[in-house]
Amino acid sequence: MSSPPVTGSAAVPRHHGGPGPARFRPRRTPPAGAVRPGRRGVLSHWRQYLAISPFFLIFGVFSLFPVFYSLYLAFQRWDGMGTVQFVGLDQFRFLLDDPVFWLSIRNTLVIWVLSTVPTLFGALVLATLLHSVRRFKGFYRIALYIPNVTSIVAVSIFFGAVFSNNFGLVNAILGTVGISPVPWLSNPWLIKLVIALLMTWMWTGYNMIIYLAGLQAIPTQIYEAARLDGAGPIRTFFQITMPIMRPIILFTVIISTINGLQSFSEPQVLFGSNAANPNLGGPGQAGLTTLLYFYQSAFVNNDYGYGAAIVWAFFVLIMVLVVVNWRVVQRGRKS
Repeated sequence: MSSPPVTGSAAVPRHHGGPGPARFRPRRTPPAGAVRPGRRGVLSHWRQYLAISPFFLIFGVFSLFPVFYSLYLAFQRWDGMGTVQFVGLDQFRFLLDDPVFWLSIRNTLVIWVLSTVPTLFGALVLATLLHSVRRFKGFYRIALYIPNVTSIVAVSIFFGAVFSNNFGLVNAILGTVGISPVPWLSNPWLIKLVIALLMTWMWTGYNMIIYLAGLQAIPTQIYEAARLDGAGPIRTFFQITMPIMRPIILFTVIISTINGLQSFSEPQVLFGSNAANPNLGGPGQAGLTTLLYFYQSAFVNNDYGYGAAIVWAFFVLIMVLVVVNWRVVQRGRKS
């Protein structure tokens, strides 16, 4: 006769070395016939890399490769059709003795100063005023930002018509009050001023949006505490707003330096720069910027090696000015 099945605690298996119940131990080795998961390496994400590869291919072909190829051309002499001849540093030696190159550098720096300073100052003032506006704030944002998204060619044509020496709107307004016509597009300094006004009109709204975003990020409790301490609007602006906004101002200074030194379309469109125009950059080449001189050397005179040397020398100048601006702003921040 068979014994009845054992139930209760007696049915629980026990350890060989003690009376307690046995604990569950996970199996460390997969059972027979199971497939081990492969390692998730770089190749396992090939679909994702394939999806984003068009951007990097286009960037490499149309942006990265021309940069390195222009550095290669800076040490060569090439007219675009014949054989490439290695000349070493001869292009840069000629660059140092080229008076037109230094004239373009001076013109570029003057236009940069005349445009960057009022652009950043005006953008900060407009952002402060717009920050205090309660009604139609969205309308003012769009209205001030529209010039930045407008075509540079269209804006240059408009400014050329407004500041025309003979039939310009500005001279017509001045004539109504008895002022003789001003040679806006023939005087060397007025040419630079018109180009600077054009760049200021286009980039003030862009920097204003950045400053406005920074102002909106400042906690209102700081201004309330300053108001309770008796600080007026001017003191609050210079002792609270400006120190907090200093990193944003540093960013706009660097961006404005890079953009301001790369003026090309403005003088090209204003003065109709083409292969048949001997006065590239206006009368006396007063509006000849460095990038416009590069355009003349490479695509008008077909001297691609010298044009590449101009671009790389100008790149070094831009980097030096960016570092100087960054150090000046950072030193003011530490002080």
